[in-house]
Amino acid sequence: MDTLAQLYQERFESAGIQKRDRVWKILCEDFFSRRVPADATVLDLACGYGDFINNISCGRKCAVDLNPDARRHVGSDVEFTLSAATDLSAIGRNAVDVVFTSNFLEHLKDKAECDAVLANVFDVLKPGGRFIVLGPNIRYAYREYWDFYDHYLPLSDLSLSEGLRLAGFNIVEAIPRFLPYTMNGRTPTADFLVKLYLRLPVAWRVLGKQFLVTAEKPCR
Repeated sequence: MDTLAQLYQERFESAGIQKRDRVWKILCEDFFSRRVPADATVLDLACGYGDFINNISCGRKCAVDLNPDARRHVGSDVEFTLSAATDLSAIGRNAVDVVFTSNFLEHLKDKAECDAVLANVFDVLKPGGRFIVLGPNIRYAYREYWDFYDHYLPLSDLSLSEGLRLAGFNIVEAIPRFLPYTMNGRTPTADFLVKLYLRLPVAWRVLGKQFLVTAEKPCR
């Protein structure tokens, strides 16, 4: 089995694939739907098993991942491309309204590779398009961060925002503490608790260890 596919399989199955899908369905319906226009073309970058792209409502769905096994998990309405995030030429320039990525940038080897990814995202976004980034905040998850073998690049909401501005983006939203670090373990994920959590930003400041940063490609 491909090493990446094996790593994904072990990690996602340890959290429970059905549990992840159920939580992401609520996240999309109760939170991200307000940030994604209903008619938008959306690209899920490093889509994993399609937790986000399968559950978000939009006009056109695209997904990119380096893991060939990801194709089996995205919905039939998703246009899947097997590719590295440093080469999005198959998507096309100025072709996408929203790019979303979750828990991906920390897997990049260094800032140079991150810069390449940000440049590729900038190219595929339409003017005025938005890049929504969810990921572990090294300021609050500095202990757990290194518990994953494939974590390389530590980022905070501040350092990522700076990198995005250097890539030409404008920052429109930066939430330092949003979701808990992981769904693994005994973290409660009952539907009503997830819905309640999303309605209580005060809880984010206690339990949140992942940032949410949204950047916009200028209209010019």
